[in-house]
Amino acid sequence: MNKLVMIFSGSMMLLLAACSQDDMEKSSMKTDTAATETAIEHGLKHQDPKYVCPMHPQIIRDQPGNCPLCGMDLVLKETEEESAATGEKKILYWVAPMDPSYRRDGPGKSPMGMDLVPVYDEGGGVSVKISPVVENNLGVRTAQAERKRLWRRINTVGYVDFDENMISHVHLRTKGWIEKLNVKSEGERVKKGQVLFELYSQELVNAQEEYVQALNTRNKMLIEASAERLQALGVSKSLVRRLKQSKRARQYVPVYAKQDGIIAKLSVREGMFVQPMREIMSLADLSSVWLLAEVFESQADWVKVGQAAEVNLSYLPGRKWEGKVEYIYPSLNPKTRTLKVRLRFDNPDEALKPNMFANVTIYGGAKKNLIVIPREALIRAGAEERVIIAEGEGRYSPRNVTAGIESGDFVEIINGLREGDTVVTSGQFLIDSEASLKASLARMSQPAEMTDSKKDMAMAAPRGNGVVTEVVSGDSKIKIAHEPIEALGWPQMNMYFNVKEGVALDQLEVEDKVSFELEKGSDGYIITSINKSE
Repeated sequence: MNKLVMIFSGSMMLLLAACSQDDMEKSSMKTDTAATETAIEHGLKHQDPKYVCPMHPQIIRDQPGNCPLCGMDLVLKETEEESAATGEKKILYWVAPMDPSYRRDGPGKSPMGMDLVPVYDEGGGVSVKISPVVENNLGVRTAQAERKRLWRRINTVGYVDFDENMISHVHLRTKGWIEKLNVKSEGERVKKGQVLFELYSQELVNAQEEYVQALNTRNKMLIEASAERLQALGVSKSLVRRLKQSKRARQYVPVYAKQDGIIAKLSVREGMFVQPMREIMSLADLSSVWLLAEVFESQADWVKVGQAAEVNLSYLPGRKWEGKVEYIYPSLNPKTRTLKVRLRFDNPDEALKPNMFANVTIYGGAKKNLIVIPREALIRAGAEERVIIAEGEGRYSPRNVTAGIESGDFVEIINGLREGDTVVTSGQFLIDSEASLKASLARMSQPAEMTDSKKDMAMAAPRGNGVVTEVVSGDSKIKIAHEPIEALGWPQMNMYFNVKEGVALDQLEVEDKVSFELEKGSDGYIITSINKSE
């Protein structure tokens, strides 16, 4: 009996163990299946089957491949869920780069054939955000505001002209005929003492005969008077000496060149009858030339006599001539509103020829310790001047500035920027138009009711903190690089403030940290109190 009980108990235990193992296997299978389903659901939840071209956002495909326009590999388009999880803003709409009023709900082409660019929800303000793909597509470039020396360099154009101190004119002092003309055309070279032409003049013949008669009388006073008369009529001293030796009048009187040079002007021909009022010819020496440059009225105060200048010509690339400003003409050209400036250059090889156009650079001295940016970064819109500040991570915002002098590729910024600020130098006009449109829409929208704290802030005097960058005690003025002033909506800027009468600036120095209060005046905000802060 006991054996039967033991056999029955063992069978039941084996049966229970088998059932338990079977249940465990089924449970494990269910767990694996549940895990598999969760992974699939998770993948489907986060999968974005859209692939887009980095250079052409309108090209969208469901599978990887290549762009049919440029051949680039399509990249996975980020989903809105992923954007929200990473904190990135939602795309509100797409606009045309050259016409922000042209909007669409998705990517595409503008009426001008340009790719539409996205506009993000920034949660207020006038800053905008651009995705890295669009940044690359637009070719956005940036540069930093630097503190450096800026040359007052004047780039202009001019033309080569004769040095008028090296020009001589040939006129007759009697009437007569050109019997033999030794120079036939303008541009011919002549040497000093060379016979230019021979002249027949009855008056000169008579004067020679009077001199010969005076020689025969041996009357010293009469001889000197006759010789002086010949020289007064233009007869050379060498011819008078030969006449004294030969005592025979010459019918044809030679006329000699008084300098080396070229025939700049020739207005007679052989056999012509000429009179004293007619210019026979003019001679010019090209070993020295003038260069006449035109300077804009806005740069007239920069140029001074003695300043260094460089000249280069298109037909001789790589070669430069160095000279100085020799003379500044006293009046402006009423038509072109430019000031004429004269430079002089030695020209021993005569490479500079009259009437050649030249590029001229005049160095007008340097201004030191200036905040400068590339000139292309400055946006001029009517009476306003502004730049686009790159805040990082694709965010950009406009900022008003005050520009100073321009020199070459750089411009001085008097107010609005600090050293190290990053400005946009390419693509800034698109960003600026979008920021301006966003600000206009914000002003048009219904303003929200002010909270008690904001009302108190609006009623209280605006306060600010910053660092002193310049103190002008005599003019009751101070320059402060201040932090953003929320009450006025001012961004971080470096600007001048007028100080209310009675506010002392004697204890303040450059680089002092200060806190100050502002008050609205007739000429803008003025400082009513200022104190050092730790």
